Amino acid sequence: MAEPGDLTVTYEEEGVVVVEELDKRILSKGAWTTILFKYRQWNRGKEEYGPVRYSIRRYQKTGDSYRQRAKFNISSNEQAAKIIQALKEWGVEA
Repeated sequence: MAEPGDLTVTYEEEGVVVVEELDKRILSKGAWTTILFKYRQWNRGKEEYGPVRYSIRRYQKTGDSYRQRAKFNISSNEQAAKIIQALKEWGVEA
């Protein structure tokens, strides 16, 4: 049976890890699970990994497996900082 901790964004193609998961945080568990992933993508042209990126993904548990139902990719550290700032302004404390 799959568990939220088993979910990953790591993706390999022709022996190359195209999306490398660096870390993750499980934000909620249950029939609907939300996970924040930290990852980087392989740039074929430069033959190197690009900058760190972030993705929030929602999964629905159906039977013994999880199906991704939604995702939001945070495109840059600047965008992540703006999200953090907005949450602080709205009264969310770390």
